[in-house]
Parts: sequence; structure tokens; C-alpha cells
Amino acid sequence: MEFQTFLTKILLFNIVDRNLHFDGIAAQLKMTPKERLHFDLTKIKDAKKAAVLALFYPNVTNETCFLLTLRANYKGAHASQISFPGGKKKLNESLQDAALRETQEEVGINSKNIKLIKSLNKTYIPPSNFLVTPYIGILKKTPLFVKNYEVKELLEIKLKDLFEDTNLTTKTLSTSYMNAVSVPCFKFGSHIVWGATAMILNEIKELFTYTFD
Repeated sequence: MEFQTFLTKILLFNIVDRNLHFDGIAAQLKMTPKERLHFDLTKIKDAKKAAVLALFYPNVTNETCFLLTLRANYKGAHASQISFPGGKKKLNESLQDAALRETQEEVGINSKNIKLIKSLNKTYIPPSNFLVTPYIGILKKTPLFVKNYEVKELLEIKLKDLFEDTNLTTKTLSTSYMNAVSVPCFKFGSHIVWGATAMILNEIKELFTYTFD
């Protein structure tokens, strides 16, 4: 999708209320591993709070893209995984500010240049006990990313690839709470995106389909 067309459509989010009737949780559940379904968000009281940013922007040919990051191989629950920029909320910091700050720290985009459009449904991540609030944001100019030590690789994904059914697949994985389980995922080139990131992506995919059509 050409970026100006995308920009015109997404800025309507704050004008029309059609997307308020959209069931984002149902969209997330379609990409949720079955073993994760038993986690009841209403009973998770001690989860750490975090925020991530789904950043949309024009690439050098003015196509709408969004950013994912391949995490570096460090000691932690999410090392070497693919995710959105983001991280843990600091004391006395809002979730919106956490998403913007972490994005600036990880990929070098000045938070003042990012316009937040809306938040999405919270997503619980069992291995690290984080309750994550995703945000959709836009950057009107082609960015010059500068990754920090937390990021091994930047993945620039074209929005049109999110809507390609051929990029939906399954993969057998083992984690701290499931063993050799087939999980739904997105496949972008050689990269597999699953878990919380895939859940958020599917909410975005279906939200855009619901609102833009």
C-alpha cells in the first residue's frame, strides 16, 4: 500500500468509531498457541508491565512498512526472538512513554517524530511474566534506524506481506511452558514470527481489514 493512502486511512481511526466494535481479542486468539489459552488475564495480578510499538512508515519507494527486531543473543527469556521495539515500563512512566522511549533506545527513532494512533489489547507473555500493551504509531518520513546492543537485526516488513495468506503457517516449538507443540505463525522471508508478536500482528491485520474496507 502506498504510504499516503495508508496515512489517510489510519488517521481516520480517531474520527470514526467503526473500529470500536472490532473484536481484537478474538483476532489475537487465532495466533495463540493452545497451551497459552489457559492463562486467565483477569487473575494475573503480579505481572510486570511493558509496552511495544508497531511503527508504520514509508520505505524508500514510498511503500508502507512496519518494523520488527531480531533480538540479540543475550541472557534472557526473549533472546534471539523476533519482536516489536519495546520493553518494561519504568516507575512513574506511562505505557505510551515506555513504548516511545524503548523504540528510541533500541532503533534510534526520536520519539517526538512518532505519532501514536491507538493502543491494542494487552498480551500476556508467560515465560517472562510480562503484560504487554501494544501501540500503533506512524512515522511520516523514511527512517534512518540506528540499532543498539539489544537488537541483532532490523526487519523491515511491507504491510502488503502481512495480508498475504501464504505467509501464514505453523511451526513445532518447545518453550518453558509447552513441549513440541504446533503453533500458528507468520513467515516473512526466512523469519518466523510467533507467540505474542504474531498475536499482536494478527490483531493489527484484522483491525486494518475491518476498518479500511
